[in-house]
Amino acid sequence: MPEAPSAATQSVLDQIDHPVIDSDGHVLEFLPLVRDHLRTLAGQSTVDDFDGILKSQAAARSLTPEQRRNFGLFRLTWWGFPARNSRDRATAMLPKLQHERLPEQGIDYSVVYPTAGLTAPMIEDASLRQALSRAFNEFYAASYADYSDRLCPVAIIPMHTPAEAVAELEHAVRTLKLKAVLLAGFVYRPLDGENIPRAARWVDTFGGDSPYDYDPVWAKCAELGVNPTFHSSAMGWHRGASQTNYVFNHIGNFAAAGETTCRSLFMDGVPHRFPELNFAFLEGGVGWGCTLYSDALGHYEKRNREAVENYNPKYLDQKLIGELFDTYGSKSAIAHKGGLDESLRYMADPDEPEESRDEFARSGVKSAEDIRDIFTRQFYFGCEADDPMNSLAFNTRLNPQAARLSAIFGSDMGHWDVPDTREVLAEAWELVEKDLFTPDDFRAFVYDNPRKLWENGCPDFFKGTAID
Repeated sequence: MPEAPSAATQSVLDQIDHPVIDSDGHVLEFLPLVRDHLRTLAGQSTVDDFDGILKSQAAARSLTPEQRRNFGLFRLTWWGFPARNSRDRATAMLPKLQHERLPEQGIDYSVVYPTAGLTAPMIEDASLRQALSRAFNEFYAASYADYSDRLCPVAIIPMHTPAEAVAELEHAVRTLKLKAVLLAGFVYRPLDGENIPRAARWVDTFGGDSPYDYDPVWAKCAELGVNPTFHSSAMGWHRGASQTNYVFNHIGNFAAAGETTCRSLFMDGVPHRFPELNFAFLEGGVGWGCTLYSDALGHYEKRNREAVENYNPKYLDQKLIGELFDTYGSKSAIAHKGGLDESLRYMADPDEPEESRDEFARSGVKSAEDIRDIFTRQFYFGCEADDPMNSLAFNTRLNPQAARLSAIFGSDMGHWDVPDTREVLAEAWELVEKDLFTPDDFRAFVYDNPRKLWENGCPDFFKGTAID
């Protein structure tokens, strides 16, 4: 039986007059049912391959730090889900219970992201990756079919090739009728050459350096009326590959992965070429978004095609510099004045090709206002309830051009970040109590911004739901 909201959550509900949309809840997939779907799709041998991956993950957790170092592995997630709060653990596993309990959590509608399914698009073996991604999607569609008035599962979309992504988008949206999608935020690519260690990989974030043109993927998203969302992890990158400390690896990992993908899409001009799409980056907060926005503006101001000419070595007045050396140089510097030309050429090659000088060319931006519009209208940033940096999104005194970035509430219910799901809305409201949010900021965070994200390209997204 459902319980009443906690006193703190009820207090929030008493003070607002709008619905609450959770844009990043989580399901803890019941793997026996996933196996059933996988077996039907691809046979028992593929199920065995999947089980092999699960066993290898368990084996990796049992390794000593020295063994992890030798294998190039890092400390994986451990104790990742509620245990003392067993009701919350079951809630994340059972859609019917999840549906029943949303009102006591103060949430009207939740977009539900994977847990085990997050790993499927990253599997190197193509046949297993594609079969497992589809099996998870069929599991999500079947499990949540009866609860669509309050719960919306997302489809997972592998991105190793554009063709693979397009095929799964078609199946997920047209066949399974899933209306939200989660695209892999990057793909590990092996370096070219023979006998290259597995660890020698580079991260492809689908921009100008990718071996593939991903425009067909963005075009298919636009055609199907779904917006690309990303929830990838940077655990294991050089910034977070400790063999002994999971917390070290976890801190900032979603922000790092989201920032890299976002920066890649921006510089490659994806939002410029597809203005009809929104792009959401989940669970990393919005602090990195504010930093990236400000940094992009600063770089554009100093290094757009016209401004970068300020650093063109052909404009150096070497005669003047020589005279200044004679006047202000130390005796030892003047004694080595013959090496001045070498010093002036350091990171200042006068032969930089003309065609590579405009590094904003592919972005499509022509002004600071273009950058502002992309970051405020097309990029959305998923934030957990307890992150005080959420307030940066709405700080028009701090953000250049008085920008308000589109922060969206993501509960992360189902994972260790939320010890008690009945308190998560009250945690988000604390920013209002601390005068870091206005009530209007809170409304934008939990309702207006999420609604704009999900209805973009699909005006009927909430038709027939608790939000309708």
